[in-house]
Amino acid sequence: MRVYILLLALLISGCANLTPSNKKSFSFHEADLDHLRTTISNGTSCESIIQGYLKRIKSYDQPNQINSIILINPNALNKARQLDSKYASGKKLKSLHCAPVILKDNFDTADMPTEAGSIALKGSIPPDDAFMVKKLRAADAIIIAKSNMGEWAFSPYETFSTTHGATRNAYDVTRVPAGSSGGTASAIAANFGIIGMGTDTGNSIRGPASHLSLVGIRSTIGMTSRDGVVPLLLNRDIAGPLTRTVKDAAITFDIIGGYDAADKSTLAAKSKFKGNYVAYLKMNGLEGARIGVLRQMIDDTSDPEIMSLFNQAIKDLTASGATVLDNIVVQDFEKLSKATGFCSRFKYDIDNYFASLGDNAPVKNLAEVIEKNLFDERNKGAMKWATSVEVAPEDQNPPCVDVKGDPRRSQFLEAILSRMSSDNLDALIYPSWTNPPRKIGDFTSAHGNKSPVIAPHTGQPAITIPMGFTSEGLPAGLQILGKPFDEHLLFQYAYAYEQKTKHRKAPNF
Repeated sequence: MRVYILLLALLISGCANLTPSNKKSFSFHEADLDHLRTTISNGTSCESIIQGYLKRIKSYDQPNQINSIILINPNALNKARQLDSKYASGKKLKSLHCAPVILKDNFDTADMPTEAGSIALKGSIPPDDAFMVKKLRAADAIIIAKSNMGEWAFSPYETFSTTHGATRNAYDVTRVPAGSSGGTASAIAANFGIIGMGTDTGNSIRGPASHLSLVGIRSTIGMTSRDGVVPLLLNRDIAGPLTRTVKDAAITFDIIGGYDAADKSTLAAKSKFKGNYVAYLKMNGLEGARIGVLRQMIDDTSDPEIMSLFNQAIKDLTASGATVLDNIVVQDFEKLSKATGFCSRFKYDIDNYFASLGDNAPVKNLAEVIEKNLFDERNKGAMKWATSVEVAPEDQNPPCVDVKGDPRRSQFLEAILSRMSSDNLDALIYPSWTNPPRKIGDFTSAHGNKSPVIAPHTGQPAITIPMGFTSEGLPAGLQILGKPFDEHLLFQYAYAYEQKTKHRKAPNF
């Protein structure tokens, strides 16, 4: 009888093990939005997922000296519980249900401070959310944390705030993550969230994406709203996603883009925003594409390993069906790129932002910031530049305004588009940085930052995608520059290249 009972128990146990289960546990390693949606549909709670991300931040950010996260949203777990209850009652998922979002510290949030990396705004809580934050929350994403950023977004080379110090590169903490969205980039690279949000005035989405093996898009000016984003230069500022995959970037862009009455630049682009950018993601998306190689962006200081990765990228694009024309030359390129330097309007734009905070603003204007010495000493030159112009942007000569209103910018755009038209090109490519991430504290070696050279001036869209790693394990990024409002093609080409190469890999802690 005892033997019979034992055999019966083993039989029951074996049958239990053979019973199929469609429940899939959530993996925090390189999770994307599809994986999130699948695991929630199969019974994993949003609360457990958000708890897991908060645990990862606690376990890896400060212990590894990354210093990417500066503030945890105290309402994140409560929001997760609300979403669990909502899903249990209706079994319907919005597009970003439970997606953990990390915001750069210059996105206004009514429930958390927004400090823009500056001690001058320490503890400042805006009256409402930024437009993009509202859109993310409406899609049931969860803002889990704010990330460190360069003070006022001044530096493209490092991420150092007067509120929380330096952020380090998640792949090598002796290196910089670029700036000024380095906190968001290191956090997303380290799998502290799925969606990161950054801003780009000259480099600050695409540069950090390159240094952290991420996807980062700077859209055409007007395709996304800047309302509620602390400005640097509003005639060049863009906000957008930093993600680990092209698909996650496209899904996020679908949500955050489009018309906003509070940002007049979006009116002109209202009819250009296509929506459903995910529909353009095709494995064969490079077939028939005509892409030009802009070697005018490369010089003698370029790192040989980065250039080897770039040349391999050209081969991969060709193997994927693209026609690649090498050594495209834009007429008067050097002259045009130098003639359209950033004009000074920071004082005008930031004073307007201070006014938007109402009576609770910790400072009233930039003059007060300078008078009280509320800025990092290394930004002394930037502050002097910022206060060098007292007149309104439209009264400067030339005017410090949008591409159409600034002859320097419009001439540069015309030269780029003319060259693309003459060779029937859909896009141009170059490395986002022609050199690897610098060591922390190195301000003299060649940096190779190419992101500020074209897109901020011409207003064109550009996307950075992982291009591989150096022998030291340092990431490099390929940049694809498109024609105005061709974000759909950038996503299409980037996705096909990503799927062909699969360069992305996580840091090894």
